Amino acid sequence: QVQLVESGGGLGQTGGSLRLSCAASGRTFSNYAMGWFRQAPGKEREFVAAINWSGGKTYYADSVKGRFTISGDNAKNTVYLQMNSLTPEDTAVYYCAATSTYYTLGYYYLNANVYDYWGVGTQVTVSS
Repeated sequence: QVQLVESGGGLGQTGGSLRLSCAASGRTFSNYAMGWFRQAPGKEREFVAAINWSGGKTYYADSVKGRFTISGDNAKNTVYLQMNSLTPEDTAVYYCAATSTYYTLGYYYLNANVYDYWGVGTQVTVSS
């Protein structure tokens, strides 16, 4: 079992930056990949970014590519999401997720259904 705790959310400004952290505890050795998803009021949960621990391969939604960067510190069992060039469209609750299932094809990690563990989320609000 894995516990995930997000932090770093809050109020940002258009064009500014925020850095989210996700600390994992428990059976972290079984995690193959971790990702970030977000959900705005009235909208469905959407993929933001993911990272594969074994190879360090990263994946990004088109809406955040070039602006957001996902990274991990294996020694600290922590994943980060650096968010730059923020816009009001980035306003949402951001969730950290982890999966203990291995997939040969990386695109599976873009699907929320493959993740086994979820944090409670952290609110990100970007003002204009």
